[in-house]
Amino acid sequence: MPPRSTHLAVAAAATLCMSTAAVAQAPNASMSSASARISPSDRSATDEVQVRLISASSRVVPGQTVLLALEQRIAPHWHTYWRNPGDSGQPTSIEWKLPTGAQAGDILWPAPKRFDVGPITNYGYEDRALLLTEVRLPQDLTPGGSATLSAEATWLVCREACIPQQATLTLVLPVAARAMDSSEADTLARARAALPVAVPYPVSARIDGREMTLSWPAQAPGPVDIRQALFLPNDWGRIEHAAKPALTRAGNDWHLRMPVGEQPAQAGQPIEGLLLVDGRAWTVHPTVTGGAATSATSATAAGVDNLGLWTAMGLALVGGLILNLMPCVFPVLAIKALGFLHGEPREHRRQGLAYTAGVLVAFAALATALLALRAAGSGVGWGFQFQSPIFVLSLAWLMFVLGLSLAGVLEIGAGFAGMGNGLASRSGLSGSFFTGVLATVVATPCTAPFMGAAMAYALAQSPVPLFAVFLSLGLGLALPYLALAWWPALQRGLPRPGRWMEVLKQGLAFPMFAAAIWLVWVLAQQAGPAGVLLALAGMGMLALAAWLRRVSRRASAGWRWTGAGGAIAAMLATASLLPMAASDNLSTDVASPRNPGAMREGGDPAGAAQAEFEPYSPERLAALRAQGKPVFVNLTASWCITCLVNERVALSTADVRDAFAAKGVTYLKGDWTRQDPRITELLRRHQRSGVPLYLFYPAGIGSDAQVLPQLLTPGIVVSALQAGAT
Repeated sequence: MPPRSTHLAVAAAATLCMSTAAVAQAPNASMSSASARISPSDRSATDEVQVRLISASSRVVPGQTVLLALEQRIAPHWHTYWRNPGDSGQPTSIEWKLPTGAQAGDILWPAPKRFDVGPITNYGYEDRALLLTEVRLPQDLTPGGSATLSAEATWLVCREACIPQQATLTLVLPVAARAMDSSEADTLARARAALPVAVPYPVSARIDGREMTLSWPAQAPGPVDIRQALFLPNDWGRIEHAAKPALTRAGNDWHLRMPVGEQPAQAGQPIEGLLLVDGRAWTVHPTVTGGAATSATSATAAGVDNLGLWTAMGLALVGGLILNLMPCVFPVLAIKALGFLHGEPREHRRQGLAYTAGVLVAFAALATALLALRAAGSGVGWGFQFQSPIFVLSLAWLMFVLGLSLAGVLEIGAGFAGMGNGLASRSGLSGSFFTGVLATVVATPCTAPFMGAAMAYALAQSPVPLFAVFLSLGLGLALPYLALAWWPALQRGLPRPGRWMEVLKQGLAFPMFAAAIWLVWVLAQQAGPAGVLLALAGMGMLALAAWLRRVSRRASAGWRWTGAGGAIAAMLATASLLPMAASDNLSTDVASPRNPGAMREGGDPAGAAQAEFEPYSPERLAALRAQGKPVFVNLTASWCITCLVNERVALSTADVRDAFAAKGVTYLKGDWTRQDPRITELLRRHQRSGVPLYLFYPAGIGSDAQVLPQLLTPGIVVSALQAGAT
């Protein structure tokens, strides 16, 4: 799912928490069970889509061009995808098995419908779709025989969830001396007549910076007044699909303006697609004029120094807002939002300010740490603290104790407050402040769109701009909670108080436990089995401390002191394990930059079947580029949730693996789980402050790297490979 994986990102956020991160490690068994493979015939069905292979001819003659159609009857509220699915999705594809000498044309795509789901925009079909294809039969067919036409159709059908499906459909058509139409001939003829045709008036396209404008004469055939116009490019990345285009009339011309996307067309190149004018679809292919196009990604790759402080702050603000939807942050926000169901508006506003202060202080501390490390000569970036096993181990223990607290297994009193264990569930201003701190901590393994350019700009600046960008990111993270606190009208959308609140609170413990499990897995990549033993031993002692505190709280004075002393001793014993996590002796067999070969043997951070990859090294990349071979570089880390999701939904798919093999692409993978200066240098060279970073070097000596989006889909990767590899 290039940033078109946002479909998955939004769905992951709705599952409440880091549980997505734990699921991302599991073997990808559900994908195969969701696919529908059906025995060959002329029709097939799943619960979501009924498919049928239709011919306009019931009898054919040698050399005839036969019109065929893949009919999709789609269940209510579900949809399949057009050739350019938009922000997410996968277009329907057909692989033909035909008689020797027969040739099948491309799919003749009918005009799609635009689907807007939150921040996601897709193009596709609902109810019924007829995907036409012309097949030219060979001349050497023998009358009296038959022609067998088989189509292996693959499609993605989506509602809230998406299900990949496929079916093998077969038609056996008699070969005769004279062709005969079938009962479906009229249906297919009407479908062909409804296909978009070339626009009957001149259309021009101009790009200025990050905006593209399509223009056409107002006296063109059609209505004098146009209510709505859309442009749907054939290729992904040409425009920002979710942006609402602006239609204006200036003199004798209509102008349709829209922001360019991740891969805009450049001056002198044609841009093909559909122009939809009040529901009528026309095909257009104007040659682009104007200046160089710059998308958010290409602007970053071209040099973030030209980004500008205000632009970087705006990108950081939007990135911070999106972080609230990431599986790392959502449960923390949900826990605190329950507090708005009680209390006075004045107190709510104070809580909102305290939460915002906690977020901003945490981001300021993070910026200070980055400046200090940069001054010391360290190459660091976003999420750098997760490269420390001590930090990962400490956070795993914190998530574990928070889960115990939310589940009601332990009551955290003032004696534990100094440890920060109950901060997310505490009342009062201190609870809100430290919840803001916690939200910042758990947000750092996530990377949201728009953040890459802003963070890269900030890390290249002096302290004042760096702090401005980081505080803008923090403000974006805090804004949803702050808005709920200051505008009671927003709180009215929350359900009424009741027993469900306690049940929900207890349920939110399990995402915390999932987060702890995931962090222990990250620690295993850094410190090996001994690191896992340290983590589990610490959790056991923390559970003992909690139990001692609980059973002794209502005992006599002597037993209370004994219980408190035992709890303190257990916590001190836990703390004594922390330095051991940083020992080099723990990581001798770990897949890390120190032992890159182990990663290929079985230490793959995604834990999923992927295309065969080699560990990244500058020397290997330089050697491959010198040979002119296409190269795909994936810079990742075990603690980077965005990286793991991308590897699960995009890089681990059969389509991407097959594309790598078919195009002869060498896949290099750099693991930044623990600091590696070679990876840091490559990140810096492409103006990135952290992972993920995906680079594709097309075939040819001296070819420049294409920077792919931070959110991937299989279609984005395959499209990039097909456009650049030879």
